[in-house]
Amino acid sequence: MGKNKIIEVKGIQVVVYNHNQEDYLSLTDIARHRDSERSDYILQNWMRNRSTIEFMGLWEIFNNPDFNSIEFDGIKNNAGANSFSLTPKRWIEATNAKGIISKTGRYGGTFAHRDIAFEFATWLSAEFKFYLIKEFQRLKQEESESQHLDWNLQRTIAKINYRIPGQTH
Repeated sequence: MGKNKIIEVKGIQVVVYNHNQEDYLSLTDIARHRDSERSDYILQNWMRNRSTIEFMGLWEIFNNPDFNSIEFDGIKNNAGANSFSLTPKRWIEATNAKGIISKTGRYGGTFAHRDIAFEFATWLSAEFKFYLIKEFQRLKQEESESQHLDWNLQRTIAKINYRIPGQTH
């Protein structure tokens, strides 16, 4: 994982990290908005929905050339049945998905590309999604301003270094 950033949304800390030049948000953290102790069940309930499976599959088709669409079709056909269940790990292993990442251990959890994370937030709460997007935009604005300052500083240092050797004024 790259360096994690944290945004706070309605009292919930949500980890954001950059993976392969894309932002991924912690679905585990987002699910805590609904149930702080059983976030994994919230996520599994969301993944049972046919519309969720269709959205994630469509995202993968557009963004992942290695996506296993044959396995996806099988999962999609079973979605919504009473006996159907799906975990992030099973989704990833069966379809070679890249939009969702499941990590174990101290800094583990389920992370999803921002497109998928916003879709999950919509399912939880329109209000929570609104604030999540606003906080994410604020983070991106801060990063943009910081990069601009870094660029200006590097440019200024380069100018100073350029003038130093052998120049007298």
